[in-house]
Amino acid sequence: MTNPYTVPTPPAQRPPHPRPLHKRALVWLGGSALFLTGALIGSTGNAEQQPVEAKVRPAPTVTATATITATPEPAPTVTETVKVKAKPAPTVTVTKTAAARVADTGSGSSGGGGGSTSTGTCSIVSNAGNCYSAGQFCRNSDHGAVTSTASGTTIRCAYSANAWRWTAA
Repeated sequence: MTNPYTVPTPPAQRPPHPRPLHKRALVWLGGSALFLTGALIGSTGNAEQQPVEAKVRPAPTVTATATITATPEPAPTVTETVKVKAKPAPTVTVTKTAAARVADTGSGSSGGGGGSTSTGTCSIVSNAGNCYSAGQFCRNSDHGAVTSTASGTTIRCAYSANAWRWTAA
């Protein structure tokens, strides 16, 4: 039993709401404003439509017939001739270089040609078809290769002075 002379204990306080009252009111106010805006926009969209009449009235029909029998004059015929120019196709040229043999004259000395056996032929040519000479740059595919100049001097593609160049062998 409880003692009638004691003051009753107050009930436990409720924990505060996660959203305060002013925030909840703003959410309701914003939602209401959005709903009213949508209703106003939706109601103005039907202003251009007209109500459907219950009776359909027939529209008057007008028929006009005109008969013209005229023979048109023949029109001139225009013919355009277009000449098509053929595009040049790439040309493939295959060159086979054969080493020329020097005939022995029977004198016994080779003449000191620097080790070359032919003059005027080069086995590796530039993209333009010319023989290389010493000091020119080498292509990547020619690194370490040996050929001869137009005068017959043997040259080698070697790395020198920070570049691949043809140098005398």
